[in-house]
Formats: sequence, C-alpha cells, structure tokens
Amino acid sequence: MNFNFTNKRPQDADALIFAVEKDGLAHVDFGLEHSDIIRAAAKTARFGGKVGEVFETFTSENGQVLRIVLTGIGKGKGRDLEAAGGLAVAKILSSGAKHAAICPTGLDTEDLARMAFGAKLRSWRIDKYRTTLPEKQKPTLATITVLDQDLETAKDWLDLSAVADGVALTRELVAEPANTIYPESFVARCEELKDMGVEFTILGWDEMEKLGMGALLGVSQGSERPPRLLAMKWDGTDGKQKKPLALVGKGVTFDTGGISLKPGAGMEEMKWDMGGAGAVAGTMKALAGRKAQAHVVGICGLVENMPDGKAQRPGDVVTSMQGQTIEVINTDAEGRLVLCDAMHWTQETFEPEIMIDLATLTGAMIISLGHEYAGVFSNDDDLAADLVDAGKDSGDPVWRLPIGPAYDKLINSPIADMKNVGPRGAGSITAAQFLHRFVKEGVKWAHLDVAGMVWADKASPLWEKGATGYGVRLLNQYVADHFED
Repeated sequence: MNFNFTNKRPQDADALIFAVEKDGLAHVDFGLEHSDIIRAAAKTARFGGKVGEVFETFTSENGQVLRIVLTGIGKGKGRDLEAAGGLAVAKILSSGAKHAAICPTGLDTEDLARMAFGAKLRSWRIDKYRTTLPEKQKPTLATITVLDQDLETAKDWLDLSAVADGVALTRELVAEPANTIYPESFVARCEELKDMGVEFTILGWDEMEKLGMGALLGVSQGSERPPRLLAMKWDGTDGKQKKPLALVGKGVTFDTGGISLKPGAGMEEMKWDMGGAGAVAGTMKALAGRKAQAHVVGICGLVENMPDGKAQRPGDVVTSMQGQTIEVINTDAEGRLVLCDAMHWTQETFEPEIMIDLATLTGAMIISLGHEYAGVFSNDDDLAADLVDAGKDSGDPVWRLPIGPAYDKLINSPIADMKNVGPRGAGSITAAQFLHRFVKEGVKWAHLDVAGMVWADKASPLWEKGATGYGVRLLNQYVADHFED
C-alpha cells in the first residue's frame, strides 16, 4: 500500500474517506456537490459516528463516480482514530476502489496520521499462497492519500509508519508456514535490519553447545532443522545508554510437542509458536525504522520441536547454561527450556538492568485471559505497571498475574533442581516461576505470555483474521515512554 500526503485531492482518487465524530454528521464539510444527499443517506442508515460504524454510498462529481466512506471516530481519541482508519480500509480494500483519499474534516495533523496508521495496519494481508483467490476477494486498493492543508501530517506519520512496518514483519514471520520459516530462514528474513543499522550476532549448534545451553539444545535435538540464537542490537544513543533494555523471544518455529505429541487436530496452528520471537524482531525493526533514541537488544531463541528418534524423552534431565538441572516431565513444555538459556546468555552478554521476555508459553493463559489480554508476570511492581500502561496506550493490552514462593515450590523435582512443569493448576504461573529462577539478582524482569494474542480467528479494525502482530506496539510504546527523552 502506498501512502501519500498532499494538500489537494488527487484527480484519480475514486474513494473519499471522511471521519465523523459521534453525533457530528451535521457538521462535516464534505465539500461536494451532493453533500446534502450524502448526509441524508447516512442519517437514514442511522450512521451516528460511533467507533466501529462505517457507512458507504456513492455520488458523482464532474461526471466521475465517487465512493464515499464515512467512518466513526467517537470522541476522536488516538486509538479510536486508528480503528476508524482501519475499518474504512477494510470496507473498501477489495471493493474495486484503487485510490482512496482521507479527508481532514477538522482533524489535526496527529489525528490524520493516526487514521493513516490504522489504515496501514489493516491493509496488511498474506495472499502469496492463494493461486485461485476469487476476484471479489483480491485487494484493489493500492494508494491512500492523506489530505493535509499544511503538509505537517507526514512528519507525524514517519514514526507511526515505521511501527506499522515492524508489525508487518511480525505478522509475516508468524503467518508463514513452518516449511518456509524455520530457525535458519527466520534469521535470513531478519537480515534486512542490518541495512537499518541493527547489529547481528548469530549462534549455531556448536557455539551453543560450547556455552552449555543444554536446555535449548535438548528441545532442538529431534529436528533436522538446526537451532539458532539470534541477537539484534540497536543503539540510537551513540553509547550514552550503557545498559540496554533486553527483549527475549521464544522462537519455536513449529511445535509438535515432541515425544509428548500434541493431538493432530489444530496442530497446524503451531506454526505461530514463534510469536514471541516474531514480536521481538518486529520491535527491533520498528525502533530502527524510526531511529529510536534508545539502546535495545532483541534476542530470539529459535528451534523446532519434533518427535524424531533423537528427540529428548519425558524424564530426561538436561543442564542449562546457568548450571541448574531440569527434569523434563513434558516435552511439550519446551518454550521455557528455550527461554531459560536465551535469558541467561542475554544477561551474561549484555548485562541489562531490565529484561522482558515474550512467549506463546502456555495454553493455560488462553483459559485465564482468552484473547483479550496477554499475561504479565514480574519481579518488579513498577515495571509491571509501566507495561500495563504501555498496553493501554498502544492497544496491545496486558493483565498482571502473580508469582511467589507458594507457586515456586510446585516445580521442585525429586531428582533435579527443578522440573519443567508443575501440577494442573496455575499452569501459566508455574511456567513464569520456572523462568524467574533464571533471572539474576538485581535484574528487573517481566514475562509476557502472549499465547492468546498473536493469532486471531476473527478480523478486527486493525488486522485481518490471522497474525495480529501483537507485541510490537506494546514494546515500542514502552521504549518511547521510558528509554527516550
């Protein structure tokens, strides 16, 4: 999708998008010959300008047929504007319209940029494997022009567009099938970030084996696809911020469950078990794209969990890089095994004061919070609160859950330092407790269980059914709030 900014309506624009506040239809200046007819038609259809409302009609001007789209913005706040932009695009994406113009209708430059941001988020699709897509489902909208009298919107747009690009990368990584995205190709797909100034460190099997990453490698040993540990570094402070913020993502590019094999029904969805790593990669692209004045490292632990004859067995004991031993009760609780080594390596290598991990870690999180919130667990109240606030502001919401000694003892093992699963109850919490054991003293840490958020069975104002890109907006907002002046 191409986005342009101009102070004059393009002659080839065949669709016009107007933002309408709640109960504000009478005050919209359409600037068209048949404005009264448009207003009357919208009123007849009971369009009231509420968020989520979209009205479409047609008019003519100088012999040209114009598609008119009215999209409700409610009280006109930031996220409402994003939703309005997204819904307007969803309405006309495959309608035959080719060039849409977003009209000001009293909005300031930041508001217009927010609408364009929502439009860009909602326009992302993955159709590359659909060779027989019906004509009526093929996207036709190719260009969106934002009408801005003072041409100031483009400045506000640059940062938002970079974030949308990061979200798009995350969606692509999550949506691609596992025969396309696996540890090696995940790294290759991210290498475009090098051209944006992101520094890469890549570890393979041999390097990780020398480091003693027995937990991560234990998950990978049943797969023909070799594992990778990808570290991406962005320092937009010219060395002024000595300690980086560390983001660590679970990247199980496909999860069969290993020897503890998952049921066949629905297993194809496990291509998105790398959603945490995908969010980390997308965040790094967003930060580099908008040249964030922050020092951030993003680490992705990338493996495939397969039930080969070489795969680890329930009851095996592995030794983590930290030195603690782990009894593997269930090979389908593999994400925490990947993360514990990735987290320890991150702390040893970069010495962060704050570390945040993201993982599609537990099905229990979906039982707890459904698909409305990610769970956040933390050893620091301020960090947890900051992430909750960033979630509210960005539209990637999180809800805090507890950790503590009562839960921690549930993962003690009779033959090793710990086991990788606890009892049936509090499954998401015991998983977080497992990770907490690998956090160094003095490091502020938060764990985001995003299992219910990286994939959606229904479309929303900002995404089509499928990969949501969850986590990029959240982490970008957190960085902007707490690591940039």
